[in-house]
Amino acid sequence: MKLSSGIKKYSFLLLLSVLIGCNQTVKKENQEKEVSSRVEHLPYFGDESFTPHWLEPGSQEEKAFHKIPDYELLNQLGDTITPETFDDKIYVTDFFFTSCPGICLKMMGNMQKVQEAFKEDPSVLILSHSVTPTIDSIPVLKTYADKNGIIANKWHLVTGDKQEIYNLGRNQYFVENDLGVPKDINDFLHTENFLLIDKNKHIRGIYNGLNRSSVAQLITDIKALKKE
Repeated sequence: MKLSSGIKKYSFLLLLSVLIGCNQTVKKENQEKEVSSRVEHLPYFGDESFTPHWLEPGSQEEKAFHKIPDYELLNQLGDTITPETFDDKIYVTDFFFTSCPGICLKMMGNMQKVQEAFKEDPSVLILSHSVTPTIDSIPVLKTYADKNGIIANKWHLVTGDKQEIYNLGRNQYFVENDLGVPKDINDFLHTENFLLIDKNKHIRGIYNGLNRSSVAQLITDIKALKKE
């Protein structure tokens, strides 16, 4: 009886060892698969088709690629915001309006997740453009920022010349994907897209600001971009 009990105990320990070994092998294979599936660098985007371009950071091709041009806007503190505000910074940008009763509320909640993820990281900022700048004055933006827990100088809500904001949205950030449909200043700019901009003012990603998985990917991509 003792011998039989010993054999059973040995068999159990052997089986347990095999199972643990298999589990570790599977974990290792999954980790290797995850690493090998990642791209070395995030793609670059330069037009409204959002066709990815695989450029080498620092190359001449990258330096000549589409960049966000000069602009001058005002944030919720009344400070002037220009591209220099984001020198050596990664930033996420979108377009909204404070009186929006629809998608802006969900977009706000998801952008708050981005703010929270990088709250202590001064190299990552957020830029939200008002598409109703004549309504969204500096005091209105300040009230909106206070109400939604927006951190000053981390997340800039900006207002300014409508023509300039709409030109940035449509012709520089390409946030509306209505390919082949011409629009002018009289056509309202309304989009759920978030864009990821690198330290050299290049567009490196587009994300659905209403989708939690897409926003989670945005946060992951920001971390990857910080390593470039």
